[in-house]
Amino acid sequence: MNISDRQRDIIDILRRDGFASIEGLAGQFAVTPQTVRRDVNILNRANLVRRRHGGVEYAGEPGMNMSYDSRQVINIGAKHAISLHVANLIPDNSSILIGIGSTLELLALNLAGHRNLTVITNNLNAAMALGTNSGNRIVIPGGVLRLPDRDLLGPDVEAMFHNYKADFGIFGVGGIETDGTLTDFDHREVALRQAIAANCRCSVLVADHSKFNRAAPAKGGHITDSDIVVIDTLPGGAFIPLFDRQDVRKRLQIAKGDQ
Repeated sequence: MNISDRQRDIIDILRRDGFASIEGLAGQFAVTPQTVRRDVNILNRANLVRRRHGGVEYAGEPGMNMSYDSRQVINIGAKHAISLHVANLIPDNSSILIGIGSTLELLALNLAGHRNLTVITNNLNAAMALGTNSGNRIVIPGGVLRLPDRDLLGPDVEAMFHNYKADFGIFGVGGIETDGTLTDFDHREVALRQAIAANCRCSVLVADHSKFNRAAPAKGGHITDSDIVVIDTLPGGAFIPLFDRQDVRKRLQIAKGDQ
């Protein structure tokens, strides 16, 4: 499912505030209430929001990320392009640290045909996808499984990543601020992202366009901390000064949907 920028912004408002009236949303976006209702109906059918008398509410807890199942179907075209682009950067016989998120699950599916990979990951979706190739070596941590995301977080996972020095470290992010600050929805996600970046020879940040200016409470790191940044489109508006910087541009790779 590919949602529009306005629909994504509606989700972000509801994630932050919990509830909004149709009229209030129409005023914020300078559109008619009928337009907002059409957007809300689309998001409601995808179980991303809930209709309520007088308005609409976020389907999860305010301030929290969307459910993993919802994230799997949002911006799927952009995420597929990014994951395929990154898979093409990885040669056979590589060692890889892989983080959590729906884009990384798609990456694992695109890596399934590679030979002799050593993969260290706390992402069980990625581990299972790569497990279809018996030539791969897959290392996962112990601990408590986080559902429905199907990943593991915590000190044991962080320690696992620190026990390796891999060729590549690949991770996503909850949000990117206009100054390049990276944010996530849980401080443990920040710690694991930074552990991956610190224990690889080439760090790769993946982010589809929905991550730009997306509000997430836990901050840590900067877009320039990664050796490579793979996105699906160049953001405009308030992000122009950031992406005009030479230290950002030299890291940037834009994934094309027709790959």
